[in-house]
Amino acid sequence: MKKLFALILALVLALTLVGCGPKGTSLADIQKAGELVMATSPDFPPFENLNGDGSITGIEVDILQIICEKLGVELKIETMTFDSVLPGIKAGKYDVGVSGITVTEKRMKNALFTDPYCLAAQAIVVTEGSDITCKADLDGKKVSVQTGTTAESFCMEQGYEVSSFEANTDAQNALFRTGDGAVDAWVIDDLTAADMVKTYNAEHDEQLVILDEPMTTEPYAFAFSLGSDDLVAEVNDIIAELIADGTIKAIFDANNAPYTQPDN
Repeated sequence: MKKLFALILALVLALTLVGCGPKGTSLADIQKAGELVMATSPDFPPFENLNGDGSITGIEVDILQIICEKLGVELKIETMTFDSVLPGIKAGKYDVGVSGITVTEKRMKNALFTDPYCLAAQAIVVTEGSDITCKADLDGKKVSVQTGTTAESFCMEQGYEVSSFEANTDAQNALFRTGDGAVDAWVIDDLTAADMVKTYNAEHDEQLVILDEPMTTEPYAFAFSLGSDDLVAEVNDIIAELIADGTIKAIFDANNAPYTQPDN
């Protein structure tokens, strides 16, 4: 009898474990909580900016604010380093990851992405007068990137010598280092490159240059935990509406950023 009971218990446990897929966050969950918790690394202008008063603004914040209004909830923002965003989503600590996140096959194994809301590119940034004028010139060179980004993984796949930093400002400053810490180029998303380079050049005599040839072209989307299917479906409907009526383009325009619409 004991053996039979143990066998039945083991079978029930096995069936339970098989049926335990990712729970995710449902639309009912956030509506009950009254808020959508957003995880972001706010060093990615014009998508996320950390202001002097501690507030977070930017393109993705504006889009998420509208989405939250339509869902009937408040937007709550939690800040962290970029490489902590997706692990936090996977662990269920936050509802949505928003940091100029590119959709990749690898990331799709650990997060459920919305439809893309824009297309971006990876830009190559060098110091004025650099002998690097195109992507081919990066062979044998050392590049700086932000940790956990597609820029980091792509540059590593290309065989470049990569120096990774938690913050893009540190990756940018590495261009002006000497000795072992020096890099030859900085790879970063194009819109953020344009914003940061413009700010840097206005404040310094030494100048930065964005090369005309991009490194890659990539879709940006919002990341939710696996199992959040009904919530993501609702957000996708809102994103489609905001693209169709020009709202997302208007947000880009208000942030002085060019907009490339995705083919959803």
